Amino acid sequence: MAWEKGHHRLDRRRLKRVTVSPEEIGLCGCWQVIAVRRERVELGRHAKPPSDEIGYYATSVGAKQLSDAELLQGIRDHWSAIENGAHHRRDVSFGEDACGVSHRGAAQVLACLRNLALGLYELARERGRTRAPSAKSRGRQMTFALAVAALTR
Repeated sequence: MAWEKGHHRLDRRRLKRVTVSPEEIGLCGCWQVIAVRRERVELGRHAKPPSDEIGYYATSVGAKQLSDAELLQGIRDHWSAIENGAHHRRDVSFGEDACGVSHRGAAQVLACLRNLALGLYELARERGRTRAPSAKSRGRQMTFALAVAALTR
């Protein structure tokens, strides 16, 4: 793959894949294991050192269904949706990135609670039970009794 320039950096992603069966790998529906090597060179005076990482993925997509370029784009789209979807909403509504919790288990519990709060807000908004313009403002109004009531309706 060629180097791509954007966001004040150069990025290159290369993919290797292995065809497997669900039985041999122990993952129901898994037909391929993919390794993506991500190389990044930041540009500018305050650039960080170059990075070289490998990410591993399992997929139910058959070996001949998608080309390497299509698989790479699918992986990028998946992570883009996560970053711009749930993570962005949790960060904007609840300041997740500024949270100082470093214990992995505690961070996972907090992420679950933030997701629950966002889900309760979306549910109330869909049912017309809130006029709050955002999950953050809804959270200021929410009590435990209101949360339980929203879940049981």
